Amino acid sequence: MRKVNNGIIVNICMGTGGMAAGSVEVMETFRQELRNNGLDGEVGNRCKAKQVGCRGFCARDVLVDIIIDGERTTYQYVKPKMVSRLVQEHILDGRPVDEWLAGEDFHNFHKFQKKVVLADIGSFDPENIQEYLDIGGYGSIKKALSMTPAEATDLVKESGLRGRGGAGFPTGLKWELCAANKENPKYIICNADEGDPGAFMDCSVMEGNPHSVIEGMCIGAYAVDSHLGYVYIRAEYPLAVKRLKIALKQARDHGFLGKSIHNSDFEFDIKIKLGAGAFVCGEETALIASIEGGRGMPRAKPPYPVNKGLWGKPTIINNVETWANLYPIFKNGAEWYSSIGSEKSKGTKVFSLTGKIRNTGLIEVPMGIKLRDIIFDIGGGIEGGKLLKAVQTGGPSGGCIPQAHIDMHVDYDNLLSIGSMMGSGGMVVLDETDCMVNISRFFLEFTQSESCGKCIPCRIGTKRMLEILTRITQGEGREGDIELLLALGKDIKETSLCGLGMSAPNPVLSTIRYFRHEYEAHIKHKKCPAKVCKKLLTFFIREDLCTGCGACAKACPTGAAEGKKKKPHRIDTAACVQCGSCYDVCKFKAVLKE
Repeated sequence: MRKVNNGIIVNICMGTGGMAAGSVEVMETFRQELRNNGLDGEVGNRCKAKQVGCRGFCARDVLVDIIIDGERTTYQYVKPKMVSRLVQEHILDGRPVDEWLAGEDFHNFHKFQKKVVLADIGSFDPENIQEYLDIGGYGSIKKALSMTPAEATDLVKESGLRGRGGAGFPTGLKWELCAANKENPKYIICNADEGDPGAFMDCSVMEGNPHSVIEGMCIGAYAVDSHLGYVYIRAEYPLAVKRLKIALKQARDHGFLGKSIHNSDFEFDIKIKLGAGAFVCGEETALIASIEGGRGMPRAKPPYPVNKGLWGKPTIINNVETWANLYPIFKNGAEWYSSIGSEKSKGTKVFSLTGKIRNTGLIEVPMGIKLRDIIFDIGGGIEGGKLLKAVQTGGPSGGCIPQAHIDMHVDYDNLLSIGSMMGSGGMVVLDETDCMVNISRFFLEFTQSESCGKCIPCRIGTKRMLEILTRITQGEGREGDIELLLALGKDIKETSLCGLGMSAPNPVLSTIRYFRHEYEAHIKHKKCPAKVCKKLLTFFIREDLCTGCGACAKACPTGAAEGKKKKPHRIDTAACVQCGSCYDVCKFKAVLKE
């Protein structure tokens, strides 16, 4: 066995995505193999297999780093049966297993990013506070405590940090407004109620580096003179909740929470409040109502939470990513942070990149990056070589950006100008096989079902819009439906009580703006150009491709698919209910749709 001077570390992705892919079994197998080969003791220094947070490249989990003498090698799609060979050939013999290495996609995925919030996630154990301290953790709150609260707030203002929860309100200004209110007590809240379909940014940060969120909340509490904070987190994030609880206990044990933080006269502590799965509780006033023990329903603003928030007291609410930005900002300085990003949108943004994209996962990019660079350089392009159709940003309340705007610079103002929004950071890629009418119906169905029902425009207006969209996708669209959707969407945006209602029409309005021709095809010609809406499809069988296997006839619930064995089959269009079962089961691609 070769001599190793600085030890061997095996980092295994133990975020939710990694665990779903089997990382728990991979971890156990690595530890057993290391013990079997006498590598669990001293090998120059200690050899260990340890858990780390999400590496971002979720499409290739389980990801494993083998680090020997500081040299890192990354493997993808790791399974327990691969571990013995990795230990023998790479760790013992010094020969990396080339066919299992993460390749060009992995390196491009990371090369074009700029990591600030995610910089350390994936390199240390999130359940070990010492590893966070080793990279400078809790040094930023110490630096803040050396300033006056006003100076700490000014540093945040100078950095240009805007809230990453969606609206993009300047963080330092929010703190300044709260600090100016002399009423006490004041409260700090971390909004970790990430409810957007396909979004997992906050979840991954809480799982991979909960201490950065705790430290950020401590800095904010000092700046506004608060002594108690809450993390409002989804109960559907059990791993994030577990690691947050561990981190809070460790922070208290080390004197970073509670009384006399860093031997100062500043005291602050944090409680956890589990959300009950209501999307509307991501809205700050609904979240406050939930913490207070009431039903999660928003209220009219003003007054804003900085003046009248939790239990009627001044309250600062920021989301996970905003709080996590404070540790690097105070560590590296306001000038460093403000040098990243665009003129009006400083710093970076974390996105969950999903949909019809080759490399799905968690990314962090500088504000102002081109959408093209995200989709093709980081994401690796469209899955299956198909054509890009649109990108939906901002979650179910966001808009769809057409391929024509692929060279736009992604920041708060640019997204708003084309009918979309930043939101908390969901980014869903759509290709030529997606129907934009059906996509808008899907997102509106979500927001309509999540409406709290308090105000009529959202409760009734979104229901009427959903009914119209459903009719259109089922071939029952009428002349004037597009105009009616536009009018309803405008009224709902202008008269709804909270941000959920105000933004709910966005997917519909943006798809009509850029894909009106698809709506017209559905309504006027009763056709779905993307061949998605089954009620608008006609199924038929090409005789020259049909082998007469009978699979379509067996799958057809109405007997519309018929024919003799080993003879070409046919579909009785009068009996066909457009379920698509015949299309799904045909192995010879003989069933076509138009």
